[in-house]
Amino acid sequence: MDSFPAFFPLAGRTVVIAGSGEGADNKARLFAGSPATLVRLDGHAAFLPGSYSGAVLAFISSDDEVFVQAAAAAARAARVLVNVVDKPALCDFNTPAVIDRGEVVAAVGTGGSAPVLATMLRNDIESQVPEGAGRVAAMLRRFQDEVRKTLPALHERRAFLRDAVAGEAAQAAMAGDMEMAGRLFREALAKGSARQGRVRFIAGKGPSDLLTLRAVRALSAADDLVADPDVDPQILTMARRDVHRLAPEEAGADRLIQLAGEGRQVVRLITGPVEPSTIQALAKAGVLVEVLLSAPTT
Repeated sequence: MDSFPAFFPLAGRTVVIAGSGEGADNKARLFAGSPATLVRLDGHAAFLPGSYSGAVLAFISSDDEVFVQAAAAAARAARVLVNVVDKPALCDFNTPAVIDRGEVVAAVGTGGSAPVLATMLRNDIESQVPEGAGRVAAMLRRFQDEVRKTLPALHERRAFLRDAVAGEAAQAAMAGDMEMAGRLFREALAKGSARQGRVRFIAGKGPSDLLTLRAVRALSAADDLVADPDVDPQILTMARRDVHRLAPEEAGADRLIQLAGEGRQVVRLITGPVEPSTIQALAKAGVLVEVLLSAPTT
């Protein structure tokens, strides 16, 4: 990882844009509708450190090299992080290609080296992020304290929330019915974190872009991951960093049945055929089983 991505809360914060022209206007559009106070500077005011006092970020855009250098120096004198449009060497941070869904924000960065590539990747990702995702996040924030009080154990809380983001309450929030979403969420919370365990077999030979969206979501929600030694490394990166990993020799049918019986979501990444005896043992024990193959190629 060449650059560390970080998110700056904007509520009650000030963002300064110094300069004029298309570059400055593009930066201003990034903050349209945000809770930040946007300050536009030009001329002599851009050279005064006091103009940047209290700001969290400063963006500078100009074809005038003297203006750029003076404005950047003034902003840094005020201890403000600086981004100079189209001049990565002068930047304290780079502006990523942003996907804005309100409380859900995704970003793709290339360290300032390839903004066109970042924009292309953003467009690919944007199609996977529903318009209502921000409303789901707003619902979860509203009930955050209530969830913590009801489910103090971290593993139970995580299990409940993983189900909640794909449940009826989330669907209502996606559709814009926040009143219904709140009612359904409270009903689900009252039932607690109990859920049925499941074992999903996913083709892991790769390439990773052949995985179905359902398989990708299963990987991201897995509590336990078992992978054959020759699974595509890119597929492994789609699982959560804190997922519990087991070696194939540790995950026989009896162990999978035990994990599912505890309500855990297990993903078994395979590079060969599923063993019929394992499927039969799981089915006999009443474990829910899914086999998720790669998407067909054309």
